[in-house]
Amino acid sequence: MKTLGILKSGIFVTALAVASVGCSRDHIEAINLANSGDRSLKTNVEGAIHKYEEATRLDPSNHRILWKLARAYQKKEDWSNMSSTLARAVQAAPDNADYYYRRGFALSKIAADGNPDAYEEAKEPLKKCIEKDPNHAECYHELGEAFMWTGDDQLAIENFTKAIEHEPSVAYFYPRLAELYIALQFYEQAGQVLKEGTNLVARIEDNANSLYGMYTLLSNVHQAKNEEAARVTALEKAQEVGGKTHPEIAYNLGSTYAKMTPPKKEKALRLLKSFDKRNCGAKQKKNAEKYRDQCVTAKALLQKLSQ
Repeated sequence: MKTLGILKSGIFVTALAVASVGCSRDHIEAINLANSGDRSLKTNVEGAIHKYEEATRLDPSNHRILWKLARAYQKKEDWSNMSSTLARAVQAAPDNADYYYRRGFALSKIAADGNPDAYEEAKEPLKKCIEKDPNHAECYHELGEAFMWTGDDQLAIENFTKAIEHEPSVAYFYPRLAELYIALQFYEQAGQVLKEGTNLVARIEDNANSLYGMYTLLSNVHQAKNEEAARVTALEKAQEVGGKTHPEIAYNLGSTYAKMTPPKKEKALRLLKSFDKRNCGAKQKKNAEKYRDQCVTAKALLQKLSQ
């Protein structure tokens, strides 16, 4: 009986060893496939996705490969597959805050693309992200978006504010909170947020669009408060940081100069002529359609100023 027991035990150990070798081979092959996917990601997203998917079939518990697959889907803007892949990743690595954040981000994109119910679904992984990492600023910001689009303005404000408190140097956090304050006609609070943002955010190229948005919103705040001089200053700042990539600022500032008492005629003419030339001619069909009303007003103002 002892001999039989030893024999059975030996067979069992051998079976375990064989299974372990097979598992190890799959693990190594999965890593090799994932590495190959990394090399092709920049030039062939579909090919990279295929390799990552095959790698996850060989080693479904490897959350790092699932993460690579999710980021590939993000590059393709395939938000549904990105979300479902990250749902698997958080099961394999339930303490990874970034996985929850990216899943919430993907669900928010699904919502923005026409399925607003996904904003409600996005809240759970974003709350989980904050639970796992209370300093994860992007999670607060994305959760603020979800609350805003589901009609809970107070919780949206609280989460947008927490995002700024945790990472005050992130430029894109400020405009959204200010926009919500303006929509609620809380102009003092909006102005405070925008002044803080324009003071703290670095003047670098990556932040130019957000800074442009902040100064434009600040001009709206001053307009609502009948602060004309401050409004003009804000528009001038917007023109400084975004004039090359936002052609509408030439119209906004030029028309403001034209309507001042007395008008700043020379500055108005220069900006309105620039706007008209860049956007309103027959060769600029796309912009001429986009800025149809502005083009009509710009031409009328140019005619009036030229008299």
